[in-house]
Amino acid sequence: MQMRSAIVSDWLARTEFSSWQRIPMTSDASARRYERLHSAAHTSVILMDAPPDTCGSQSRFVEIAKHLRSLNLAAPDILEWDDASGLMILEDLGNVDFAHHLSTTPQDERLLYENAVDMLLALQSAPPPTGLIAMTPQVGADMIDIAFEWAATDQSPDLHLAIKTEVEKLLALADPNPSVLSLRDFHAENLIWRPEQIGLNRVGLLDFQDAFSTHPTYDLASLLRDARRDVRADLLDNLLPRFATDTRAIDDMKAAFHIMAVQRNLRILGIFNRLAQQDGKTQYQRLIPRVRRHLDLDLSHPICAALAPLVQCAFAGTDIKP
Repeated sequence: MQMRSAIVSDWLARTEFSSWQRIPMTSDASARRYERLHSAAHTSVILMDAPPDTCGSQSRFVEIAKHLRSLNLAAPDILEWDDASGLMILEDLGNVDFAHHLSTTPQDERLLYENAVDMLLALQSAPPPTGLIAMTPQVGADMIDIAFEWAATDQSPDLHLAIKTEVEKLLALADPNPSVLSLRDFHAENLIWRPEQIGLNRVGLLDFQDAFSTHPTYDLASLLRDARRDVRADLLDNLLPRFATDTRAIDDMKAAFHIMAVQRNLRILGIFNRLAQQDGKTQYQRLIPRVRRHLDLDLSHPICAALAPLVQCAFAGTDIKP
């Protein structure tokens, strides 16, 4: 840790931000760490510290940021970048995310989420960058393996296979050849609310280095089935007509939404259990009951009728595996 701190300090000393005040920020579920740097003139930037040995290259983040900015979306400009050291200086898009704003102004929830949906529509209007991983039905089914390893109370291989087979069938039904860009971690703590801006620039975008190609409703499921905050139950039906431009497609979009939400939250269930058990990040334990409630809600849709009892059997009992 001390060695990493020295690497960061030495690198900053060689930049124009060497004399700026450093204020630690909340880290995320990965090994990435952030600081807000303040100048004497009261301007600020963000330092991203992403150790290459644990976080890999940040070139995908840079590529996606460039793509988003080409669509006139509010992704941060890259001001300095040393990929070999895993260090980056980013434009500061603001310090009030959706979750923070709504904690004091809950009546704005529909306004903010409508702005987020408008941003998604703009994002999905253009082809994604090349070289992205596609969440094909098989890939999506494989992504839930982590749930069995860390969260299942019944780890029977036959049950594991039955659930994966059913998830793959459902993903194929929703979208056998996914081709829409998904920012993937599209939730209230990664969206900056900028009411002083105009149009799409009112939503600042963070944490998109894991972007991939999938069904259009994947990010909507990430937004409305937020593991970190409760979202109004009626927002899905309120936002779907805005999201599905063809009114005839609303029922199909809703079914796909529930499929994507189940796949996503099975994976999150595994990730949060691993973070709590293996990495000692016990703060994720308090989020697991909400993830389980989301799973129960989405599994209740008729399209998940065959999957629901299998999941209930595999993940019955405690919210976190002992």
